[in-house]
Amino acid sequence: MSLDNLKPASKADAIVYAPYFQGNKRNLLPLAIGLYQLGSLEGERHIEGGESIPFVATWYVTKLPTELTGCRLQFAGNSELAYETRIQNSEFVDHLLELLMNYKRSRQTDFTRAFYRKLLKIDE
Repeated sequence: MSLDNLKPASKADAIVYAPYFQGNKRNLLPLAIGLYQLGSLEGERHIEGGESIPFVATWYVTKLPTELTGCRLQFAGNSELAYETRIQNSEFVDHLLELLMNYKRSRQTDFTRAFYRKLLKIDE
């Protein structure tokens, strides 16, 4: 599914997350929650000076911002290149918001460097 065809979540679903976000992020929140509710995303990790690596991200969908969700990324269809993390929903939705903002700028479906640092447990 293209992010251009993404359906926003209902106002009732998005309003639960509103206290966690300000400004432009709050404006995009219904789209980010709509993406979150899909439970998966296909994209490509952009590599400077190299070829992009396709990935599939999947996660558990729950209702509350403070609940934890499990997120898994598998690169290039290779089970040996799969990584998982558990993350609070509001934080994961923030990463989806960043992904959507980046997509609007660059037309690339990719998570931010901060998300990959979390996924790979670099800052822990």
